[in-house]
Amino acid sequence: MLARTHRFHGYNSLNFAYKQGQTVRGQLVSVKVALNPRRKTYRAAVVVSRKVSKSAVTRNRIRRRIFAALDPVTKQITQPYDLVWSVYSDQLVDMPLTTLRQLVQRQLQQAKVIPTAQREPRAIVKTKAEN
Repeated sequence: MLARTHRFHGYNSLNFAYKQGQTVRGQLVSVKVALNPRRKTYRAAVVVSRKVSKSAVTRNRIRRRIFAALDPVTKQITQPYDLVWSVYSDQLVDMPLTTLRQLVQRQLQQAKVIPTAQREPRAIVKTKAEN
């Protein structure tokens, strides 16, 4: 569960993110990212339309799964960003959690909210045949 300090409160706070934010769109979900200098920490919200699923149970399950996928990455968010996730498909209900975590992490890296994972250079090892 997302801590209270990391949640949006009120409709106008979402308006700021929608007007000022940059969008990183994926196939199933998109994220609006806005740097909010008036805040001390990040805030996150998940918007699941009734067009995605008529069932409130399904919409809430999608919302909880995205928050759970966001949880391991939250320590890497260092600036006060406003993050608004918009869901386009109900496929997220059945998606494995590891795949959903990779999707969330990839979109946050594309938005430059978290640093990209740097691969260490591989060492060149000479074999005995080359010596």
